[in-house]
Amino acid sequence: MRRIILFILTNLAIMLMLSLIAYFTGLDAWLAQHGSSFTGLLLLAALFGFGGSLVSLAMSKWMAVRAMGVRVIEQPASDSERWLLETVHGLAQKAGVGMPQVGIFESGQPNAFATGPRRDAALVAVSSGLLATMKPPEIEAVLGHEMTHVVNGDMVTLTLIQGVLNTFVIAIAWMVGNIVDRTVLRNEEGRGIGYFATVWVTQIVLGILATIIVMWFSRWREFRADAGGARLSGRERMIAALERLQAVEKQNEPLPAHMDAFAISGREGWGLARLFMSHPPIEARIAALKAAPT
Repeated sequence: MRRIILFILTNLAIMLMLSLIAYFTGLDAWLAQHGSSFTGLLLLAALFGFGGSLVSLAMSKWMAVRAMGVRVIEQPASDSERWLLETVHGLAQKAGVGMPQVGIFESGQPNAFATGPRRDAALVAVSSGLLATMKPPEIEAVLGHEMTHVVNGDMVTLTLIQGVLNTFVIAIAWMVGNIVDRTVLRNEEGRGIGYFATVWVTQIVLGILATIIVMWFSRWREFRADAGGARLSGRERMIAALERLQAVEKQNEPLPAHMDAFAISGREGWGLARLFMSHPPIEARIAALKAAPT
């Protein structure tokens, strides 16, 4: 989903920016020159690492609305919008969370997403194609899937995972930068251009590796969201919704890049690309639902 990719890219950009601030203010040099322990280095790295992911989380709803052109429903303008609000309200009550904002974005493909900084301040948005293509029970199942993301606090959990990974990425990058600058380039101050370049390159490389872990979590939580959608709306409805998505995927061209990653289903990947898939294959998700105990 693009919101995940946007989250990761924004997080990486913020993390690099914070490291740049540390470089020019001398915070990292102060830590190294005053002989702080690895624990101290880790604590400072955690401050910067969690800073990036927390800012990304705070901006998640704002970014999604603007990236997708979501029109948040304040007052329903049609029967379908009224039904959509009532359905989400019913699912929110059933799930025990606050009523999220509900929106619609223009796309001929059936898609939906949920995002937000916390369970009671979420946004659930569906595409115009989803409302036009799917039957009401199938739409309800999709909404149940998205509400489960909200209930499980998936964006918050993602933030915690990303924050921990950021901490180690920054700490390791600072250590590698100092080693390269002092031993390889023999810079006594330990903060020359070699340090700066090494830190940035190391952060980018390790950030990509961290993304693989985040994508694994994303795939795992899709199975949980499917199971939650089945509990809220019925297993047969959830299976029917996934089968409808599968049929649409086979009939139509893939979504544009800026839409694809927001979808309830993601593109199929091959080889190493599978490590960066945000969603498991729909076939696997349907099989998991059918194999689940009733």
